[in-house]
Amino acid sequence: MPITTIDPNTALIVVDLQSAAAHMPTVHPFDAVLANAVRLADAFRAKQLPVVLVNVAGGAPGRTEHDFGASDLPTGWTDLLPELDQQPGDKTVTKYTWGAFHNTDLAEHLQKLGVTQVVVCGLSTAIGVESTARQAHEHGFHVALPLDAMTDLDAATHENSATLIFPRLGETGTTAEVLAHIGA
Repeated sequence: MPITTIDPNTALIVVDLQSAAAHMPTVHPFDAVLANAVRLADAFRAKQLPVVLVNVAGGAPGRTEHDFGASDLPTGWTDLLPELDQQPGDKTVTKYTWGAFHNTDLAEHLQKLGVTQVVVCGLSTAIGVESTARQAHEHGFHVALPLDAMTDLDAATHENSATLIFPRLGETGTTAEVLAHIGA
């Protein structure tokens, strides 16, 4: 289903496009995903719409069968990718769980700006992007998900999120559709 509309006061949320992500074995070509996220960020800034850049710096403390392994990552692994061209007006959120809203001031920040919709993209589709989209939906924001601006480490989890979960949280489509709706 295409993205039918973008509200006049929409924010872009770019999830976990950081140093550690650049060399991960993603399902879709990482360079193409990053390029689409950069196109979105540039267009949102040009239209003076909020841009939120999210990085992950750890994991929730609960026991899991898959260790997050943050201690094995190199120095600087949380640094946002330079291609995103972080600007002084961008909101930066560092998260320690899958979603960007939990234990952060993101919801309050967006509400203060009068944001009614969020466009969520990044890595990984079934973890950071899906959790952030779920939380945005729970906070009452309309959600748009450009599928060509996200990827995952697993094809099945990406497909599950894209086809079964995301249509229940918002609208899915492409970077080009979002850009067309904001007049970029």
